[in-house]
Amino acid sequence: MAVPDPDQVASAIAHHTRRLRLERQWSLDLLATRSGVSKGMLVQIEQARTNPSIGTLCRVADAFGVTLAELVALADGGAVRIVDPSEVVRLWAGVEGSTGDLLVGTDRSEHVELWRWRLAAGDSHDSEGHVAGTRELLAVLAGTLTLHVGGAEHQVTAGGAVVFDADRPHRYVNAHKRALDLVLVVVQPPVTEPGTASHPD
Repeated sequence: MAVPDPDQVASAIAHHTRRLRLERQWSLDLLATRSGVSKGMLVQIEQARTNPSIGTLCRVADAFGVTLAELVALADGGAVRIVDPSEVVRLWAGVEGSTGDLLVGTDRSEHVELWRWRLAAGDSHDSEGHVAGTRELLAVLAGTLTLHVGGAEHQVTAGGAVVFDADRPHRYVNAHKRALDLVLVVVQPPVTEPGTASHPD
């Protein structure tokens, strides 16, 4: 599957970050305060000079009260929005072909994001806690997921699913010898006061 060029993704993030900031008439200093992301990093983001981590992008999106999908979208939405495979944004890549692709999201009421993940044998991904009240729903398509949440370990096998409170640190692990494929939906409650960052450092 072809994925967008990283420079194209960086340009989209730069455009949306600046647009959202100017719409709210926020200075870079105010966005830095609300997001917990340094002003220097925000300048680099708005000038498309960096490839920020998922955690950094989540903090910026939280500060604006939008989904990560809106921050990285390569095309504007409409009544129907089809995401071509060439428009799928890869936000994480691990070892041996592990990937995290943000497929699509919506900001109508609750913020909802649809992801496709692949973890190679032995690979893992750590995620910061999201905004209070956020839930994640995962369906395992192939392999076995070892999910760590709140100090407990859970096994989800192919064909199974799980839903959990994702407002705390969590970890996806593939402890097996075959690839793990899963679909993930992140559901974040409506933001009552846009501009209040909720991701921990």
